[in-house]
Amino acid sequence: MATASFDSARREPGVLPPIEKTPDFRPEPAALGGKTSLVGLTRAGLKDALLGIGVPEREARMRGSQLWHWIYLRGATDFDQMTNVGKGLKAQLAQQFTLERPEVVSEQISRDGTRKWLLRMAPTNVQEHNRGAEIECVYIPGPDRGTLCVSSQVGCTLTCTFCHTGTQRLVRNLSAAEIVSQLILARDRLGDWPGQEPVRNAGSTGEAGRLITNVVFMGMGEPLYNVDSVIDAVQVMTDQEGIGLSRRRVTVSTSGVVPQMFRLGDESHASLAISLHATRDDLRNTLVPLNRKYPIAELLQACRDYPGLSNARRITFEYVMLKGVNDSDDDAYELVELLRDIPAKINLIPFNPWPGSAYACSDWSRIERFSQIIFDAGYASPVRTPRGRDILAACGQLKSETEKLRARARMMLEEGMGAEAVYAGSDTDD
Repeated sequence: MATASFDSARREPGVLPPIEKTPDFRPEPAALGGKTSLVGLTRAGLKDALLGIGVPEREARMRGSQLWHWIYLRGATDFDQMTNVGKGLKAQLAQQFTLERPEVVSEQISRDGTRKWLLRMAPTNVQEHNRGAEIECVYIPGPDRGTLCVSSQVGCTLTCTFCHTGTQRLVRNLSAAEIVSQLILARDRLGDWPGQEPVRNAGSTGEAGRLITNVVFMGMGEPLYNVDSVIDAVQVMTDQEGIGLSRRRVTVSTSGVVPQMFRLGDESHASLAISLHATRDDLRNTLVPLNRKYPIAELLQACRDYPGLSNARRITFEYVMLKGVNDSDDDAYELVELLRDIPAKINLIPFNPWPGSAYACSDWSRIERFSQIIFDAGYASPVRTPRGRDILAACGQLKSETEKLRARARMMLEEGMGAEAVYAGSDTDD
């Protein structure tokens, strides 16, 4: 069992935070009734589901392709919509399976168009009983794109001291289906399937006329501690016979799980983002305790070795701006020198304060100066624009505030009353 959530502001002076947490659940399967949803399954998963209800092996691949088309290209919500599937098979499917999405516990819409969903997954283990785990995902509309920020874990393995999500316990990993279902649900809510009318104020359509053009694994969790599911999910999202996202528009962010980085690039071809935040091991050991396992030199070598790395496919380095901690001119010059031989984009993130945090956001003039030094050295250095100030959708804060609220406060939150936070947009390169 994991220990209770820690708070970086309450540690003893000089005591380094733990590197990571263990899952807070017993893995015994629950005696769960009900039907399984096919939404989010891989091609192999759909085939196995068909074989399990007696579809002959010689037909399973073809029938699986039909299901794939209806689930991932057309966004079907009912088996009766599948006009090229025989009546008998549709009856079998309806008897054994569903096309259900995660339950929407709450939906909040910011004045700037940012949308945040608190989603409840189906129960998967004994501890969840009849109430599945809850996660959050966020949709950020832009003038020529729309970015969906998805979660890969319930809670987070890591303990980054500036991140509120890191103060939560780790409950469990999400399955590939649960990750993909966040995208399916978001497209449902936005009217982002072929033939649908987009919902009002959902943003502008990007490539292929869709609202969601980019997916970033920057929600709850460390994706590379759930690498099998993340790779499978990326493959489903980028399959050109289904959802069809461009691989360069799916970005996986990691705090530096070095042993899994090459595999991620080799098998998923996803774009890579690194939560760097410091240029020296002594500081990064505190900000990102995982650094004590995989120090900066090892992390950067893994970046150089990342499959497909080029000037056309740069790595995004995320750098949170912490007042008096990592925001000096010397820090900026060291950052430029550190990344000298890596095709990179440096994303500066104004720190989003949270209750009990030991840090403050750098002054705006300091952020501008830091950005100018990086830009003068030849790197793109955008500062993330604050988004979703009124819906608790801040970068590094997903689920944490919702988790703490008592029932009455949560009801108020779901009605959009009194929430105040900052979301920093996470768009990737074109």
